[in-house]
Amino acid sequence: MTGELLHDSLRTSAEAAPDKDAVVDEYGRRTHSELFDDAFRFARALQDEGLHRGDRVVLYLDNTAACSAAIFGVLMAGGVFTVVNSQTKAAKLAYVLDDSEASILVTEAHSADVAAAAVAKANASTVQRVYGVGDDLPAAFAGFRETIESTAGKPIDPGTAPSDLATLVYTSGTTGRPKGVMLSHESLVFTIGSIAEYLRLEPGDRILSVLPMAFTYGLSQLLLTARLGATLLLERSFTFPAKTLKRMRDEKATVFPAVPTVYVTIAGMSHEAPYASVRCLTNAAADLPPAFHERLRVVFPEAALYRMYGLTECVRVCYLEPALVEQKPTSVGKAIPRTEALVLDERAQPVKAGEVGVLHARGPHVMMGYWRAPELTAHMLRESPGGRMLCTHDHFTVDEDGDLYFVDRSDDIIKTRGEKVSTVEVEGALHDIPGVRQAAVVGVPDELLGQAVRAYVVLEEGAVMGEQELIRACRARIENFMVPREVVLVSELPLTESGKVRKRDLTEQT
Repeated sequence: MTGELLHDSLRTSAEAAPDKDAVVDEYGRRTHSELFDDAFRFARALQDEGLHRGDRVVLYLDNTAACSAAIFGVLMAGGVFTVVNSQTKAAKLAYVLDDSEASILVTEAHSADVAAAAVAKANASTVQRVYGVGDDLPAAFAGFRETIESTAGKPIDPGTAPSDLATLVYTSGTTGRPKGVMLSHESLVFTIGSIAEYLRLEPGDRILSVLPMAFTYGLSQLLLTARLGATLLLERSFTFPAKTLKRMRDEKATVFPAVPTVYVTIAGMSHEAPYASVRCLTNAAADLPPAFHERLRVVFPEAALYRMYGLTECVRVCYLEPALVEQKPTSVGKAIPRTEALVLDERAQPVKAGEVGVLHARGPHVMMGYWRAPELTAHMLRESPGGRMLCTHDHFTVDEDGDLYFVDRSDDIIKTRGEKVSTVEVEGALHDIPGVRQAAVVGVPDELLGQAVRAYVVLEEGAVMGEQELIRACRARIENFMVPREVVLVSELPLTESGKVRKRDLTEQT
């Protein structure tokens, strides 16, 4: 491990390529030197406001250059940042403010009412100052841009150590309240370096991101940009696919990180021509059904597809070399460089090839723990001779080459007729059926079977299929005990803020 801090990379890129675009958003362009200067000034403003080493700052912001500058500014000041998705409601924002004991909140002008309500709702609010990005701010808010432009002097060295906490990332909270995942400077510096290495990213890359920076997959795009001296093309979301894809073409994006729901949408659209500038596609957050691989090759003919698996608690665990995607279309490959990924049985012993076990990750990328939750931390982490080991509680198999295969989340395994059914495998069979756009599979209570397999399916536009036709098509593809007993046709699937299917909402419809 080096003595590097997470924000050091921005200073390096500002010195090496001062006039190169760092972040391009809907409002304009900020070069590496401009982004560094914004962060530098905001850091001093935070210190003038009384921010000390380790104090928490919540950033309730859109995917913008302002959010990017705020992240690095908090780090330069010695603080800990938490990005909260700008679609989050007041109650959840209030919970994050309370739980983190944040002293500073930064929000968008268009979210000012929600931010004010959240501060008022917080049980024991520690928020001392609210900054607003944009015009027409409430009188009590300080202007973010105005503060930066009026602040002089450089930040005082806060004495930050590489082992210090850099960010609290609150999980999407599909079950229970969100948990604050603690990631240190040294952990993120290591992880970002490893990701840049295996993706073979370069300073000339232009990364188009629709991923919220509230989640590590989106945040890592900014951190990669600073580390490489590359360019980040930020979109607020993927709400308007045609607009995003036009920008991809106009800006000649070379890297496109996304989640399966985004790729499924793109695969179902008509395109006037392929997107030839894109050389790297990455998929994480959820499994991308192999049925979509070929469709994506048509749309992105020059792009290598990286199938990856990760989770907030260590950002990234493994990836599959693109050259193996055709040979092993359901694999997520091997551990990222200089880490370990182990599939262990109930006795904590490595499983044999083809056997199902629980994935564990070991290395410098593993989280420090959960914020103020020692019991939960103990459930996920344990010390081992090779360092801290994270139990993902997700089921995997490994083949004879050492490549990993995701089976299912521990709470998504369906037990029916005495058999264990992988929802991923059933969803893969459904996605293989022509005319199926999206599918999600859940287990529902059944007196005879214990649990019955139920599928929710979104059809392609113009496709006409009924429940029995889909069940017959599944029967031709998978074992009988895996075939859905019921198929429900829906217009859309409920999604979390990070783009995963919210299966809990589906099971509550039973």
